[in-house]
Amino acid sequence: MKKTILLIFLILFGAVTVFMSSSVLFDWFGIRAKEGNYVPLVVWANFLCGILYLIAAFGILQNKSWVRIPLVASLIVLILAYMNLFTHITTGGLYETKTIFAMAFRFGLTSLFLFITIKILKK
Repeated sequence: MKKTILLIFLILFGAVTVFMSSSVLFDWFGIRAKEGNYVPLVVWANFLCGILYLIAAFGILQNKSWVRIPLVASLIVLILAYMNLFTHITTGGLYETKTIFAMAFRFGLTSLFLFITIKILKK
C-alpha cells in the first residue's frame, strides 16, 4: 500500500515538475511570462529532478535495488541549485521570493520520498 502511494506521488510530482519546468524553459503556453523573474539554473535543476523522480518511480515499479540513486542525485542537484540561487541573490540577481520557499518545499519532499523509499526497500 505504501509503495503504491509513493509510486503515485512520485509519478504525479515528477510529471508536473517536468511539465512546469519545461514550460518555463521552452516558453510553452505562455507560462514563462507568468513566472516573473525566474532563475534559469533553478528551473533546469527542477526539470532534471522531475526526470529523476520519474526514473525512481520506474525503479520502484520494477522493484529495482538502485531506486535510491535518482533520489539522492535529486537532493544533490537541489542543494547545488539552492547554493546557486543564494549566490544569484547576493550578487543582485532578480528572483521571486516564492522560489526560495518552493526550493525548500521541493528539498523537503524529495527527502521524504527518499526516506520512505529506504523504509519500503528494507522490508
